[in-house]
Amino acid sequence: MEMQNLRSSARQTTSLQIPLFLVILIAVVCTMAGLGSHGVLNNNEGLYAEIAREMLNSGDWHHWVIPHLNGLLYMEKPPLLYWLTALMFALFGQSDYVVRLIPSLSSLACVAVMLYLGKRINRPQTARLAAIIFISGVGIMLMSHTLMFDMLVTACLTSSVIFSYLFERDGQFRDLRIAAVCLGLALLAKGLIAIALFGLIIVAWLVVMHRLAVMKRLAHWMDLRAIILFLLIAAPWHIAASLIESSFAWFYFINEHVHRFMGRRFPNDYYRGHWWYYLPRMFIFLFPWSFAIPAIFTIKPVAPDDQSAEDVKLLFGLAWVIALVFFSSSSAKANYYMVIVMPFAAFHLALLLESRDFLTGKANMILGGLVALVAAGAALALHFSAVPSENPLQLMGLPWRQFAVVALGCAAILSVLAALVAWRKPKVGIVAYAILPVYILVLLLNVVGAMEGFVTAAPIARFIQHDMPDRPVYLYRLFEQNSSLPFYLKKSVFVIDSRSNDLYWGNKLEPLNTVMVSQGLFAAITTPVIVVVPDSYLEEFTTNRLQERFTSHRHFGKNTVFY
Repeated sequence: MEMQNLRSSARQTTSLQIPLFLVILIAVVCTMAGLGSHGVLNNNEGLYAEIAREMLNSGDWHHWVIPHLNGLLYMEKPPLLYWLTALMFALFGQSDYVVRLIPSLSSLACVAVMLYLGKRINRPQTARLAAIIFISGVGIMLMSHTLMFDMLVTACLTSSVIFSYLFERDGQFRDLRIAAVCLGLALLAKGLIAIALFGLIIVAWLVVMHRLAVMKRLAHWMDLRAIILFLLIAAPWHIAASLIESSFAWFYFINEHVHRFMGRRFPNDYYRGHWWYYLPRMFIFLFPWSFAIPAIFTIKPVAPDDQSAEDVKLLFGLAWVIALVFFSSSSAKANYYMVIVMPFAAFHLALLLESRDFLTGKANMILGGLVALVAAGAALALHFSAVPSENPLQLMGLPWRQFAVVALGCAAILSVLAALVAWRKPKVGIVAYAILPVYILVLLLNVVGAMEGFVTAAPIARFIQHDMPDRPVYLYRLFEQNSSLPFYLKKSVFVIDSRSNDLYWGNKLEPLNTVMVSQGLFAAITTPVIVVVPDSYLEEFTTNRLQERFTSHRHFGKNTVFY
């Protein structure tokens, strides 16, 4: 009994004391800083920004049901992200900063619901630590600065799971109905994957909690109001899209969900990978906090947690493991899929670290020490390696190799300093580690800015708008490589002999469209035009003698502009 009292007393004297304003400050910096520091990225971000722009400017309500990309039907994803982004455009204009507001706000929504959970279970400090781990993880910071679906569906699914837990804990049907609303929004954010993950997580958790009585417990969840709320949110768009476009049901439910999971989707434009594909990516997404994981295995728990904390630990542990297994089982893989597990993994990690009294003595220096060793080792290896350094790319005034060595060295120094603060100020010092991802964010934003000509079509758009704003613009073969160009030009572009996967189905469903042109039709055009040719197709373009009609050309990153 005396030993238990001593442990309890030690636990109380070393408990966290992270002020709420510090959590909010870190969250705002990690999500909002630098949103407009670079142009809209080509490929996915350019696609989604252009869809939202066309939706807002179309003047046709059909476009709000069936999104359009470059003037063609685009049914791969549900429309919530486009709706919200178009709303942001209507309120604040169509700038680079506004493009990324929805993923940024989605990240902040995750923080808010995590803090709310901590308040409800009387573990506010644990929730604050979890929120900092989540929002300052490198993967979350990057996805908060990129217009994609994943942060939005993560916010909706996380909220749905948390309010479902609160319903099971407190028995208030209000929580269940909020969970139903969030689940409906998650469905509109990224499709049936939200339903699949939610069902697997909640059912698995209830089975572990109630075992043989699980069916009786599930019957308690069948609240009519919750079901109606879910259907009112989720059903109307699916019904309207099916009525407007006859091919929608097969394309959306079968090709985009079933066939994608099985690796049979057409066109095949996704990555594949081994079963362990996501394990190192989870580690990177949680950086630098993933370096605290060794403490879980080396430091024994000092005291049992209260029941609420144990239940949350079980739920969130199941949540990220089930999601990891689900995505690992799919034939279609992508780095950003792991975003959806990060709130669960962050809260789970925070509970585990706290239960092991990670915040006392020198234990919380483990994280900084490991990061410093890895960063310093990488800097030395790169400095003495035989990697060619002829690349002319300059980053912050330095050749890329020298920049990388200096950046890694500074990261090692920052890690040591953060470790010292964490050791000397155990009640709040662990927050010092947040400086590492913020430092990385600054570096990455500078790198993207230095590579602007390679990652965004903004320089090409500026050139066209300044010198030849009224000329028709054509892309040769690839649309995705310059997908941000229509967004900046505020108009659709023509595509010569398209090899675009994202425009494939739109072209197939609307074969009489005027956007896609053949080489023969292009050769017959006599009016002045502009053609953007990717370097990978430049030889083919010149071999076909399509460049002969042009008097000038200019090179931008990976493209040549003929005019």
